[in-house]
Amino acid sequence: MRPVLFYARLVGWVERSETHHVSDLTMNDARSIDELKDLGSGRPAPSDVVRLYRQAFSEYGTRALWNWRQIKQPTITQALAIADSLRSEGNLKARSLAVAIEQACRAAL
Repeated sequence: MRPVLFYARLVGWVERSETHHVSDLTMNDARSIDELKDLGSGRPAPSDVVRLYRQAFSEYGTRALWNWRQIKQPTITQALAIADSLRSEGNLKARSLAVAIEQACRAAL
């Protein structure tokens, strides 16, 4: 049994009788981050994305987002850029926040 499938069963993501590939456990949206950034360019981020964006700055501003300036009303593209920085500069908790930001941006597009 593949380790990811075992973990998915352990945390209850899939039923025991089901077998899934690891790609089935991820988001169904196949658009890349760059495609999402292009689509979100100039579009104001919805309130849930803005809330996660501000949470990222309040929790990880000095550690993972030290080279970014917080914007009062970010666009979807700017929120996705912050998610990228959280992934590369942050710890495991920051990465989970990055995933939440990306999912909220995907839902908005």
